[in-house]
Amino acid sequence: MQQLAMASPTLMQCLVVVSLLSCVAHAQLSPTFYASSCPNLQSIVRAAMTQAVGSEQRMGASLLRLFFHDCFVQGCDGSILLDAGGEKTAGPNLNSVRGFEVIDTIKRNVEAACPGVVSCADILALAARDGTNLLGGPTWSVPLGRRDSTTASASLANSNLPPPTASLGTLISLFGRQGLSPRDMTALSGAHTIGQARCTTFRGRIYGDTDINASFAALRQQTCPRSGGDGNLAPIDVQTPVRFDTAYFTNLLSRRGLFHSDQELFNGGSQDALVRQYSASASLFNADFVAAMIRMGNVGVLTGTAGQIRRNCRVVNS
Repeated sequence: MQQLAMASPTLMQCLVVVSLLSCVAHAQLSPTFYASSCPNLQSIVRAAMTQAVGSEQRMGASLLRLFFHDCFVQGCDGSILLDAGGEKTAGPNLNSVRGFEVIDTIKRNVEAACPGVVSCADILALAARDGTNLLGGPTWSVPLGRRDSTTASASLANSNLPPPTASLGTLISLFGRQGLSPRDMTALSGAHTIGQARCTTFRGRIYGDTDINASFAALRQQTCPRSGGDGNLAPIDVQTPVRFDTAYFTNLLSRRGLFHSDQELFNGGSQDALVRQYSASASLFNADFVAAMIRMGNVGVLTGTAGQIRRNCRVVNS
């Protein structure tokens, strides 16, 4: 008993230290971090994103998703951008995440204006914000000051990223692992109001789930056969696939969620009421989405002298 009593303060001290370090890291992020060192950063990112989304509207969704997949693996540290380390080609990312060339272009433009100053992690955070806004979603002040990791992790990508087959309990657990609440999870899932998905990610739902609108399932089956066609694309939001709005939540109310994990948000569980609220109020959804994006953007960030500022987002500085 005496040994247990002595061990407890040590554990508490560790938890306090971890908590304080986390607070310090978050406090070091600021929307004005580059105000002096790279004053034109945001306009440079916006110009490249405007061109990219103008060429292909889907790219706005792709870069939002790329940011999400980065933050859930080692934190928002640009690790997913590294060619080495296996994270980029891990199961949830292989033939799925995209937009790396757009980040490369933005990085080149930023380096030309402010060499060695702005991290790839911050560029990705800004690109995700601008991609959302250019498709009709909200805008927000992005806290900046992240630094780039020198490692990537395939194993964490495989274990941390929510699969499209996830149950509500699994979703809540995986988001909770990142310090995000069920409300954050439901708001962030609203990003599925834009973007496309491959047949292989929703085949099980349209042929096997019972909580699905029959006509919707039949529609998706037209381009997603029981076998073959794994890469065939379908809009995640059947109503307004390139408009950031609340149609995703309205779809869930009528059992038109494309992924099993989508429909889990409205299936007699703890998030049903919130889905109804978001469906009815764009202002509520947008406010919660922005708050959740900022919270997610704080996950596991490297600041100060940790990590580095990569010159090329794909490789660690030599």
